[in-house]
Amino acid sequence: MKDGRFRLLVINPGSTSTKVSLFEDETPVFERKLFHEASELLKFSHVNDQMPFRRGVILDMLKAEGVDPHSIDAFVGRCGGTHSQPSGVIRVDRNLYDDAVKGVDGSEHPAKLGVMLAWKFAEEFGKSAFTLNSTIVDEFCDCARLTGVKGVYRFSHTHCLNQKAVAEYHAAKTGRRYEDCNFIVAHIDGGITVGAHERGRLVDSNMGADGDGAFTPTRIGSLPVLTVLDYLETHSADDLRLRCTRAGGFVDFFGTSNADTIHALVDKGDRKATLVWNTMIYQICKLIGEMATVLCGKVDGIVLTGGLVRFADIVEGVKTRCGFIAPVAAYPGEMEQEALALSALKVLRGERTALVYSGRDVWQGFEGMDL
Repeated sequence: MKDGRFRLLVINPGSTSTKVSLFEDETPVFERKLFHEASELLKFSHVNDQMPFRRGVILDMLKAEGVDPHSIDAFVGRCGGTHSQPSGVIRVDRNLYDDAVKGVDGSEHPAKLGVMLAWKFAEEFGKSAFTLNSTIVDEFCDCARLTGVKGVYRFSHTHCLNQKAVAEYHAAKTGRRYEDCNFIVAHIDGGITVGAHERGRLVDSNMGADGDGAFTPTRIGSLPVLTVLDYLETHSADDLRLRCTRAGGFVDFFGTSNADTIHALVDKGDRKATLVWNTMIYQICKLIGEMATVLCGKVDGIVLTGGLVRFADIVEGVKTRCGFIAPVAAYPGEMEQEALALSALKVLRGERTALVYSGRDVWQGFEGMDL
């Protein structure tokens, strides 16, 4: 604690960057978004192998900022890779860390590095670690789970943290409560997920890191199953898995995940870049349309968030194709850092009780049905 204020370090690894923020109580001291070129991250065969690299980046940044890690009261990390959990702030323990390392949710998403790094730093410096609204918060309705293959289910793998934070912010800004609204929230960045939020619950979403939805700077998006089988005749399953999370989309088309580089080509009139860019927008709009049907057309707003929302043509593209559904609001960037910090701060102040990681999934199957 510094001058009676709690210091919190927020660690948020993404598919193309590591975002790190230092807070003193509610006040952000600094935020640094360290971009990683796809070719650099592809040197690591598994997401877990990125741990020393990302740890070194964080420690170097803290040193440059003159921050002693021992002065930090809590490390707060984005979470993924664990068993699904209800929404809320969770105290990170060894069981949660171990499950993130194993990737028990079956996904290969860098979000899990946030909670892994937070736990490791907390152990090293004798402090606490927390997380909030992981990528596998599960509030799905049953119809969102079932597929046409017995025993194969859809799961909640989405940007729950930012989607909920921005939805709550937008509701408050418009004089309403998140729990009283129906929103479609699109997180558009290195990964793209579009969720249906029904009165405070994220009831459906595409599985962004699992080859579902729009393609992105690093991900392949949805593919026809028979086409995938044809692809696997000449490529390995590991190759396809890599394209699901780190080597698809822009990386496959252009060799880079840098959206600024691709959009510069669009601005110059490059035909290939323009087609790829506009197709990504087209696919995002299709997802929004799907989620409108989930909410039976009763949509209070379409909320856009994420790093790529800084590009005006993405926002305009959504307004053109989806504006008939509901008003479109855009919040470029994310609100994840603030949400992570403030949730942990309330626990440190005794204003909120952290949940305990259960070590089991929220959903245990369709009881009494052979599905």
